[in-house]
Amino acid sequence: MRLLLVEDSARLRELLSESLRGADYPLDVVGTARDFRAAIASAEYDLLIIDLGLPDGDGLAIIRELREAGNETPVLVITARAAVDDRVAGLDSGADDYLVKPFNHTELLARVRALLRRPRALREPIVQVGNVAYNEKTGEIHADGKLLDLRPSERRLLALLLRKPGRAVPKSEIEESLSGASAGRDMSPNAVETVISRLRKAMEDGHAGIVIETVRGIGYMLSAPK
Repeated sequence: MRLLLVEDSARLRELLSESLRGADYPLDVVGTARDFRAAIASAEYDLLIIDLGLPDGDGLAIIRELREAGNETPVLVITARAAVDDRVAGLDSGADDYLVKPFNHTELLARVRALLRRPRALREPIVQVGNVAYNEKTGEIHADGKLLDLRPSERRLLALLLRKPGRAVPKSEIEESLSGASAGRDMSPNAVETVISRLRKAMEDGHAGIVIETVRGIGYMLSAPK
């Protein structure tokens, strides 16, 4: 079990982290929408705790992105937006619960426990495109039933593309995902192309029934060969 917290206030991150880790919840913590996207592209979480007011984006937007991509991980919103219309907007965007700041940390832990008690889907968390299957729980990717031998960066990239089959994924989004998963180091466009090249070869060697296409001026996408 693992939780992800995205909160831009350093002081509140510290306080919430202390409460959650003190309750024995494994926790990753980020402070921006960019780092949040990178985290969910490279790991599987059981609960997402999202502040709406982020320095580089709105929390409602990233919740909508999650749901549109088929990510059903429970989401707890924490925010100072207390109006009824704000709560409705948060829930309509895909959040499962909504907690208004300031709040008591015992209530936060109670909300977390309640969300984690909700039954997950009975099926395995598999993303399937063609004959390629990505298990979001284990991080393994199989092609035609056989495990693909991938480096971590290749696996993260393929997982990102598998979540958006037939859609062009901007190169900037790929750079952010790989950079955020590499201890904060920036990923250059040339480095992304190197990872793409290695991944294409690994997929060819593994007889994957899908290919990575270059979408000129945008990025890359997965498609089935015609």
